[in-house]
Amino acid sequence: MKKHLTAAIFALAIVISAAILGNSIVNRNKKSGTVDVTGLGEQNFSSDLVVWEGNFSRESFEIKDAYADLEKDRKAVTDYLIGKGIPKEQIIFKAVNTNPQYQQNYNNNGNYMGQTFLGYQLNQSIQIESNDVDKVEQISREITELLLQGVKFYSQAPRYYYTKLESLKIEMISKATEDARLRAERIAENSGSKLGKLISANMGIFQITGQNSSEDYSWGGTFNTSSKEKTASITMRLSYRVK
Repeated sequence: MKKHLTAAIFALAIVISAAILGNSIVNRNKKSGTVDVTGLGEQNFSSDLVVWEGNFSRESFEIKDAYADLEKDRKAVTDYLIGKGIPKEQIIFKAVNTNPQYQQNYNNNGNYMGQTFLGYQLNQSIQIESNDVDKVEQISREITELLLQGVKFYSQAPRYYYTKLESLKIEMISKATEDARLRAERIAENSGSKLGKLISANMGIFQITGQNSSEDYSWGGTFNTSSKEKTASITMRLSYRVK
């Protein structure tokens, strides 16, 4: 009887060991793990807001004369811009800067001999912010015509912006996420696996560069304001389970 009981226990142990071994083989052959992918979303767009600045100046020995000349120039600038179709309320004049001018004097030996007062230079800046991008862009190139009227006007390069940036960003996140998902599905398919649940999703840097430009991407994000036609891009890094 004792021999039969020992044999039965031994047989049961063999069965259990075989079951454990079989289960180990199944688990070993079962596909598991994760796949990490990065998707890209890009969108070309045209700026819908322009900010343009310029400045003009006058010099005179007497400050009141310099200011009177500057007043004439301000009227000439205003009339010019209104004549080009810019509403008066969009023409913003900044405060007048007053700079005394001096000449440094030295003798033949190079020793400093003091300074001579030459008069005053008065400078005033102007800014226009408009949604009529093409019109302001053209004016920024043509306003040097004021030189023919004796106005010393210096035009700066326009800066271009986009007022619907948040909506564009959301659209691009969607594109980047879809691009990443398709990449993950392809990787899983090529490895004989199936894509499982999404584990994590992290947004990369949002970049805006000029179209067809050679601008470098930056870890802190590039935000181009010098080009009217721009390209926005964003990356999404997704991590999926595979089964």
